[in-house]
Amino acid sequence: MTDSAAAKQITGKTKIMFILGDPVAHIRGTALLNEHFSRIGLDAAASPLHVAPADLGTIVGAIRKMRNVAGFGVTLPHKIEVLRHLDATTERAAQVGAVNFVRRAADGGLTGDNVDGVGFVAGLARNGIAVQGQRVLQIGAGGAGRAIAFALAEAGAGEILIANRSLEKARLLAEAVEAAFPHCRCAAGPADAARADLVVNTTSVGMHEGDPLPVDIARLPASVVVADVIMAPETTPLLEQAMRQGCRIVRGKEMMMDQLRLVTAFFAI
Repeated sequence: MTDSAAAKQITGKTKIMFILGDPVAHIRGTALLNEHFSRIGLDAAASPLHVAPADLGTIVGAIRKMRNVAGFGVTLPHKIEVLRHLDATTERAAQVGAVNFVRRAADGGLTGDNVDGVGFVAGLARNGIAVQGQRVLQIGAGGAGRAIAFALAEAGAGEILIANRSLEKARLLAEAVEAAFPHCRCAAGPADAARADLVVNTTSVGMHEGDPLPVDIARLPASVVVADVIMAPETTPLLEQAMRQGCRIVRGKEMMMDQLRLVTAFFAI
């Protein structure tokens, strides 16, 4: 045990946060949150909470009654479904149609926000990768994918092609993004990386041993950037393949770093 871990005491004054997911073994966000809280001197602590989809409403209802809980994060597969159990959302979360953090008020009221997209774009910028005018191939149209597509368009992406198992889901997201940001051509279709400047995997494919690559990148030139939102493993098979081809990569951890600051401000803890 490190000195910092030994010194951290969770008491009745500590503000508690959860991250709700199914499964939770892959979750690294709580560790990053706890490191962040310690670094800035906040008496707060975060823990994963394994919640099956059928139990989501029950757990959210229980959290309303937990007076020392500041709120919770939301990860796969709950980012869209949790909306049904909230009282309000920020404008950003309403536009995206998915939530990844929920603030609990003193009276138990729950307000959701989504900082996945802004965190992802900030991670690109920190790595010297500009979005303006870029052609993006995005794999996935789920909760994280929705947030990232809107954020990429807002950051000035010239073109986004969204590939998803459900083409209809990808089409609806593409239409919503293009309606909000008409400067960005957004469409749904097969995962063709040939014209992309930036390839982004927003799905969980690559999280488990034996997963196939979410997209064929065998012919990608070294000029293409490949990013993944998966945090564990830190370097997914997709990113390993991209590195072998000389492409620049952006790991999933990068999208979390700026979220730490945004989440702290949102929870006001």
